Amino acid sequence: MNTFLHCGDFRLPLERPLVMGIINATPDSFSGDGVGADAGRALAQARQFIADGADVLDIGGESTRPGSDPVSAVDEIRRVVPVIEALGGLGVPLSIDTWKPEVMRAALAAGATMVNDINGLQAPGAIEAVAASDAAVCIMHMQGTPQTMQVSPFYADVCREVTDFLLQRAACAQDSGIDRARIMLDPGFGFGKTSTHNLELINGLQELAAQGYPLLVGLSRKSVLGSLTGRKVTDRVAASVAAALASIARGARMVRVHDVAATRDAIAVWQVAGVFCDEV
Repeated sequence: MNTFLHCGDFRLPLERPLVMGIINATPDSFSGDGVGADAGRALAQARQFIADGADVLDIGGESTRPGSDPVSAVDEIRRVVPVIEALGGLGVPLSIDTWKPEVMRAALAAGATMVNDINGLQAPGAIEAVAASDAAVCIMHMQGTPQTMQVSPFYADVCREVTDFLLQRAACAQDSGIDRARIMLDPGFGFGKTSTHNLELINGLQELAAQGYPLLVGLSRKSVLGSLTGRKVTDRVAASVAAALASIARGARMVRVHDVAATRDAIAVWQVAGVFCDEV
């Protein structure tokens, strides 16, 4: 695996865990922390995330929670481009969370240096949009669509099927001119998976990490954590931090989170504790 992720003008080191802070430019975020298209609120949140230790900011203009209503590319661009432009001088990579090639192109032109695609670059023109840029890309697995994905998802072997899909899409990306150093993979926790599937994927992360691509994991505040703890969305910080550490311990190189400060603090303590354990 490369020692860095090529992300436009940025080189993100992969020797340490990276934290991606979520900025939802939506009115209907499942986590209740959306900033809408308010660039001022987004800028304030972004500055706080950077102060808290975020390495990347992920901007999304369409909710992808189960059963969410789709948003047109025009409306999505209207939401995200002003936010990306407002955040452009903060000195960290900006990721666009979208599956639509039109939105990818607009976001990249506005200053984004990473594409986070829940659809695995399967939409016509998506691979071409990324290949024409110098941006990084995160290829995610999803069974179905946000509207259908949680309607009886089924796998014979979830770890194997997710791994096979991601490797196939990564190969297609490389064949289309996207350098391996620009590619991350995401197993897509909560996207067409039951709680049992999600837990199997967490336990099987090491197998996916062994394929040589850096992994991004997004478990922050998700329903599987609610199933495990009985906590509502806004009370899942501790569970989210624990899930992030469990993922990093199994090979994840980046965690996508709502609670940057808590996650970064936990990583710092966990890393030092690991050193002390090794010295004992």
